[in-house]
Amino acid sequence: MDTKQIKTLMSQFDESGLSKMKITKDDFSIELEKNTGTLAPVTAPAPVAPAAPVSSTPAAPAAPAEITGDAILSPMVGTFYASPSPDSPSFVKVGDTVKKGQVVAILEAMKIMNELEAEFDCKIIDILATNGQAVEYDMPLFIVEKI
Repeated sequence: MDTKQIKTLMSQFDESGLSKMKITKDDFSIELEKNTGTLAPVTAPAPVAPAAPVSSTPAAPAAPAEITGDAILSPMVGTFYASPSPDSPSFVKVGDTVKKGQVVAILEAMKIMNELEAEFDCKIIDILATNGQAVEYDMPLFIVEKI
């Protein structure tokens, strides 16, 4: 059977009252089956009472946490890794002093591991990204204090 014949067969099967059909001829075989329309009973979820009164005025979106001080930003979209391997210690921890050019993390993008280096001498004040977290371009990863 060619493609045109198969499409015609499918159309005729769809319009018929049959629910199953199997055709075998020489080395060609095709099986067609319709959804019979019998569905498992669906139960509606229990209603949930609102936790707080509903206001008619739209709520303001939550403001992102304000970053004070200097930060090391993500230069790309990717996955943040704090250490070179799962069983290795982190490149840096809070309180560490970092020299310019020192690796502080790895960013994986398209299966390529990119080392993220400090652009200046600094002290790590806070680590904002978690291991394995997806990060965006220009997303703050570390809060630092320049030395």
